[in-house]
Amino acid sequence: MRRNVLLVQPDYYSQYPPLGLLKLSSYHKKLGDDTEFVKGIQNAEKEPNIIYVTSLFTWAWRPVWKAIAYYKRAFPEAEIWLGGLYATLLLEHAELSGIDKSHIFKGVFKKAENLLPDYSLVPKWNGKNWDASIVFSSRGCIRDCGYCAVPRLEGKICAAKKSIKKLIWKGHRRIIFFDNNFLASPYWRNILDEVEELALRVDFNQGLDSRLFTEEVAKRIARLKIHDVIRLSYDYSQEGTYVKKAIDLLNKNGIDRRKILVYTLFNYSESPEELLQRIRDIFRWGAACYPMRYQPVYALEKNKYIAPKWNYNRLELVERARRVIGYGGAFPPYNGLVDKFERARDFDEAFALREPVREKNDLCMLRQQN
Repeated sequence: MRRNVLLVQPDYYSQYPPLGLLKLSSYHKKLGDDTEFVKGIQNAEKEPNIIYVTSLFTWAWRPVWKAIAYYKRAFPEAEIWLGGLYATLLLEHAELSGIDKSHIFKGVFKKAENLLPDYSLVPKWNGKNWDASIVFSSRGCIRDCGYCAVPRLEGKICAAKKSIKKLIWKGHRRIIFFDNNFLASPYWRNILDEVEELALRVDFNQGLDSRLFTEEVAKRIARLKIHDVIRLSYDYSQEGTYVKKAIDLLNKNGIDRRKILVYTLFNYSESPEELLQRIRDIFRWGAACYPMRYQPVYALEKNKYIAPKWNYNRLELVERARRVIGYGGAFPPYNGLVDKFERARDFDEAFALREPVREKNDLCMLRQQN
């Protein structure tokens, strides 16, 4: 029997279309069903037989509950399922939403994992034409970082693909890799061969593992059409040697240092002074720094957690500095800002917002250039 399937993304912001729902659309269309996608609370064009509600971060649970309540009232005869990150990580909390416990799906729906997502449902996203195919060329990660949900969700490197050609939507000229550790896949060379063959612009969305960088890796990446920036991370002081090596290798092979964005975790185990030192390191290496505030894996509220070595005032200093003297949340290595962090006697002085006019003018020029 032909069924009507309603795919629901609750009313939270996401930069990217919901990949899981788009794969479910492809899965159901192969079965002969009709699919419809909506964001938030909307009327469906056809009365659905099945409704899938996705979820994202654990702290975005309220819109999920609201969507479930609405669609249960609107379509009491429909079979409603809940999946996604929140549903997987906080099963017991998700059960309180009112959904049937047996209809909460944890993890990845393997029957749809290797299907081409149905991007026809999202010709536009956040007001713009959507032109990118989102791909997991592998799942999991070889690391076991305490701050990360990946070990709990996907485990070690798995489901590595030798080819991603069939996951590229016709007409898309950009590929976004959602891999948690792209270079740890045994087939990363095969994947990059295909990317070059297809002449795709590339966005390594989750960042690249600096500990896996070699001359070969840097050369291969430098040959790609990078969409925006290359992302690395510098979350612990002991990673500095690897991060510097990765930046130097990329630069040696033609990548501008200012096109390298380095995530720096804070509000976790290291102190504010250690964060300052990592930012100084990144500036000395010529790259841009993006301070990334730690959120507990199971947090129900965003930006509420305060680590033992931190306090509210110091966390607020970082957030305000990112908004006022940063660019898109990042600290670009422009002269005034680099000098400010180098000359500061301590963390509090480095993040104090007393910028000379000269430095603000430098930032304005940088924004105009971008």
